[in-house]
Amino acid sequence: MSKAIEKLLNKNVEEVIVKKDLEKLLLSGKKLRIYIGVDPSSPVIHIGHAVGLRKLREFQDLGHKVIFLIGDFTGRIGDPSGKTNQRVPLTEEEVLENAKTYLDQASKIIDIKKAEIRYNAEWLDKLTFKDVVMLASNFTVQQMIERDMFKERLKTNKPIGLHEFLYPLMVGYDSVALDVDIEMGGTDQTFNMLAGRTLMKTMKGKEKHVLSVPLLLGTDGRKMSKSYGNVIGVDDPADDMFGKVMSIKDELIIQYFELCTDRDDEEIKEITKKLKGGENPRNLKFELAKDIVTTYHSSKAAETAGQEFEKIFKDKGKPTDMPKVSYSKGDKLVDVLVESKIVDSKSEVRRLIQQNGVKDNDETVTDIDYTLANGKHTVQVGKRRFVELSEK
Repeated sequence: MSKAIEKLLNKNVEEVIVKKDLEKLLLSGKKLRIYIGVDPSSPVIHIGHAVGLRKLREFQDLGHKVIFLIGDFTGRIGDPSGKTNQRVPLTEEEVLENAKTYLDQASKIIDIKKAEIRYNAEWLDKLTFKDVVMLASNFTVQQMIERDMFKERLKTNKPIGLHEFLYPLMVGYDSVALDVDIEMGGTDQTFNMLAGRTLMKTMKGKEKHVLSVPLLLGTDGRKMSKSYGNVIGVDDPADDMFGKVMSIKDELIIQYFELCTDRDDEEIKEITKKLKGGENPRNLKFELAKDIVTTYHSSKAAETAGQEFEKIFKDKGKPTDMPKVSYSKGDKLVDVLVESKIVDSKSEVRRLIQQNGVKDNDETVTDIDYTLANGKHTVQVGKRRFVELSEK
């Protein structure tokens, strides 16, 4: 087996169904169709998504046809995978708004010009009720309630919507519509991907292989999710990305080196050895942050971000460049920060103020209704965000 195919099937791969068959297919030299699907439930593609996209790029580099599927239809329903409660459905407008920058973000990892870009509303919008019933006939209720999150909801008397049972059918049908050889996704998507394997066999008499990749945990050790505020976006500014990587839990260092960088196995072993041998985790995270920022920006940006990080956190200085925002005397700080998009919401600012996480000219802000007096203000929000406010 060639080294490239061995790496493809083993490095940063959780499971391949069926591995020996896919190995044989790859060795045959046949050009395969591989896809990965992303529901635009938020406008951010994060480095957790990038684990699968990086593997997709490996297939692309070997000459296979890769498909980047945007779930503009399924995104409205919401994937129940890993959810202990029903998701709030998104509108078509919200989904399309979230998807606007997906191609730019994905292009940081895959060659978007050579990829096939599809949207699943193209075929799912056209299915009739009869079609849906026929798809549903391929599965049983028992199969659905065997899913971990549904079992958990049944135990705790939490509702399970019938539409949530339909989600695996929809994403399974994506495989049929795209006529693929392989589907890729995180381990939380295995059930959905196997649904597609079932439908491919029933409807097309074709084997679809499934390749799952590990889930990258968020900076706080939980699943990477925007709702937890533990996401590192592939489009994050270099300084912000560097700071977020530096904030990860020490026990995640090796996982991040494995899943987010191009370090080979020997280098990973050496880093593991250093960590176990008492090396300061901060030093290894600094290397990791430089690697990740280089991947999504440049080595120069990584170097600059590292210097800025040292200046702020080691030397207790201020960033060289800060966003500049104007205000009127008497404006509430909360309103100015939200309107200038330094933070996403008023609730976020209020939470940070309650946690003593907001400073004005180095003085901790304790009043949620804090108003701005005359003059210039250097405001720090959390550990990494700074803004310079000047009166109009």
